[in-house]
Amino acid sequence: MAVSSSFNSIQINPRTPKTPRSSRAGLDDVEEGVELSLLDEEEREQAVRDLDEEQEEVSAHKRPIGAKDKRNMVLLCILYLIQGVPLGLALGSVPFLLREHLSYSQLATFSLASYPYSLKLLWSPIVDSVYFPSIGRRKSWIIPMQFIVGSLMLYISLNVQKLLDNPADNIIELSTVFTSLVFFSATQDIAVDGWALTLLSQDCLSYASTCQTIGLNTGFFASFTVFLAFNSEAFATKWSVPHLTLATYLKFWSIVCYSVTLWLLIFKKEDKEAPTEADMSIKAVYKTIWTICKLRHVQILVLMHLVAKLGFAANDAVTGLKMVEKGFKREDLALVVLIDFPFQIMGGWLAAKWSRGGKPLRPWLYAFAPRLFLALVATLIVLWFPKPPISTGFFLFLIFHTIVSSFAS
Repeated sequence: MAVSSSFNSIQINPRTPKTPRSSRAGLDDVEEGVELSLLDEEEREQAVRDLDEEQEEVSAHKRPIGAKDKRNMVLLCILYLIQGVPLGLALGSVPFLLREHLSYSQLATFSLASYPYSLKLLWSPIVDSVYFPSIGRRKSWIIPMQFIVGSLMLYISLNVQKLLDNPADNIIELSTVFTSLVFFSATQDIAVDGWALTLLSQDCLSYASTCQTIGLNTGFFASFTVFLAFNSEAFATKWSVPHLTLATYLKFWSIVCYSVTLWLLIFKKEDKEAPTEADMSIKAVYKTIWTICKLRHVQILVLMHLVAKLGFAANDAVTGLKMVEKGFKREDLALVVLIDFPFQIMGGWLAAKWSRGGKPLRPWLYAFAPRLFLALVATLIVLWFPKPPISTGFFLFLIFHTIVSSFAS
């Protein structure tokens, strides 16, 4: 048989997944022979496949990252960075600036700006199916979305005084503009996520999430705590740095958006996809998504993500704001985040390295319990927050807690 002849060419003796990799002479050879004699042909074939997968997993960990993959990782980080900037504004700094001028119901209205990013799955099949072949499946969406995001940020920068001087009267316009900003950023995110699958080689696909973590976190925190620090006159006076206004910040990032968009349009060529007979119409993609959603393992994964953040969602969203309410200075909070930022990047990189191989969820599972515990610690910090001025020891403890929390998350 063809199967048996192929086995004769294999130099490594087949083993079951439970068989030790190394064997002793004599007795171990006899044991292996007995073990193999108990396997039928199909089981022996499966044993060889399992052994090959183990060897491929080990080699994948040791394989160096190529120069092309490194360049594409930098590009992905920049694209995700551009997405993180409007998210940090809409979900972080702008609500923080408006909280003294708006009621809770008006702040709830503005919080609708975050919904497009959570609901992007609803229109992702359109992004995957409709494109211009001459431009590329992903660039057909990334280029116009980035141009629109840059234009919206430029519009806000030119009208920031009118919108923020009396936000209660302009809450509808504010909510509409920032919801649109997040919507177009989310649409760009769909295209970038898809492009990452073809930009990176198969061995480096696990680094796509690292690029997303680095880029989004950099943009988000630059637009949230870092911007709030440089926007604070007290911080600018204390550290002798220029005072940064929201209009100037938005104009800078609109120029960055236009520059990256122009570079993508002229210099970056998207690789042509291999021809496929699969139906990629909008209707077919929606059907495929529905079929995937009916898989039991996918349903369990969705359910897990629906409830996984219940334990630390409040900690992620309001702990910093609550500490500021209790007297923690904005500039000190920004300093904590600045110190923590390199550790966040390092943690994302390490998580990607640990995710390579056959168990990509292992780092997430190991970090889940510590993250819950650290959320409890953060709750106690807010509960027992000392009256200002805080001591140096307590400030150092806050830095330590923030760094450890970033590793766990």
